[in-house]
Amino acid sequence: MGFNGGMAMTPSDREYSVSMTPEQWHERLSPQEFAVLREAGTERPFTGEYTDSKSVGVYACRACGAELFRSQNKFDSHCGWPSFYSPLAEDRVEYIEDRSLPGRPRVEVRCASCGSHLGHVFEGEGYDTPTDLRYCINSISLTLRPE
Repeated sequence: MGFNGGMAMTPSDREYSVSMTPEQWHERLSPQEFAVLREAGTERPFTGEYTDSKSVGVYACRACGAELFRSQNKFDSHCGWPSFYSPLAEDRVEYIEDRSLPGRPRVEVRCASCGSHLGHVFEGEGYDTPTDLRYCINSISLTLRPE
């Protein structure tokens, strides 16, 4: 697969520090949040609350509260979803090979604390950022904690 970034793909059946039954997740999350975070759905492009946000703070996992991305690493990619060039720390996210669409495999990004789907990471797109990566993350997967 094209992305490796020196990061290992993580099996999707591992144990997480935050673990709940599907029923417990349903109680904690709205139906839309559950569809994206727990069933790897995607919100419609250009509809998320953080797509164009310039607020300063830390973006946390909406499911478990783990801090994932800093606003300083967010950039305008004009793709329809919030984009970051790196996570807060590599151990905050995990990478899963995603072959759900025909053609080239993608790399799914999940919260390393609870296994919730966040979005995907892409490389080699030519953005003027410190890394060659675009973490394309669903707004509904995040909660902004302003500084």
